[in-house]
Amino acid sequence: MTDDIGGGSLLVAWQLKEKRILIVGGGEIASQRIQSTLVADPYITVLAPQSGLHPRTRHFIETRDDRITYHDRTFQGAGELEGMAMALTALDDNDLSREIVGMCRERRIPVNAADIPDLCDFYFGAQIRDGPLQIMISTNGNGPRMASLIKSRLQKGLSGQEGNAIVKVGQLRNKLKERAPGVGGDVGRQRMKWMTTLCNQWEMEDFTALDDITMDKLLSEGWDQGGRVPSPVDFGIRPRKDTIANPYSIPLLHSAVAFAAGVLATTLLFLYRGKK
Repeated sequence: MTDDIGGGSLLVAWQLKEKRILIVGGGEIASQRIQSTLVADPYITVLAPQSGLHPRTRHFIETRDDRITYHDRTFQGAGELEGMAMALTALDDNDLSREIVGMCRERRIPVNAADIPDLCDFYFGAQIRDGPLQIMISTNGNGPRMASLIKSRLQKGLSGQEGNAIVKVGQLRNKLKERAPGVGGDVGRQRMKWMTTLCNQWEMEDFTALDDITMDKLLSEGWDQGGRVPSPVDFGIRPRKDTIANPYSIPLLHSAVAFAAGVLATTLLFLYRGKK
């Protein structure tokens, strides 16, 4: 790890919902760009000859015609960029990619040219997605394969419950805002403090057990009671410490008691016979 500042990129979550983006090319890289951007709910225009379509690109075009408009042709000039909020090139022709980038620069349209890092306004990275959870690993254009390897390592450290837990926390926050409305000020700071304390004290898995009834109860017994933060134990989400954690403990205890009783009975029998 290094403490050097500079030389990196600003990692942001770009909102593309209902905006128009242009993808020039139809090969494998284009299919990756379609998949990456579709999750953001834009309207995508794809320009590529039929002969150059990758099977996955073709699949997206055929199954997502609600979001994708396809034109069986090559890039025809600056008019293709009219009304676009973003442009992506996925071409083997670097000269054409550079021309398209130049046109985008003139129109202040953010652009990414596949495999030409120095022309890109932004990069695509390896991504981990689980519902609202989005994690991006970027090598700043230096080594996409390394980003993929790091992604695999990170995934091994996740339980698979993080996305669901985040959804439940978001639902709880909305319920809290309904009980304590207002933007900023003391109420906003108190809400933030309560949610922060709750997230620090509860485990990720605890949140996945919440439902509407439990959330309302949590707010009534917590927030409404002076900002108290109840324990998951209070709602039966986590077992109490005084309960026997091992499900085999009780049978084993019974066996131990039975064995001790048997030993005692045998001892008394020998003592009784010895007195005869």
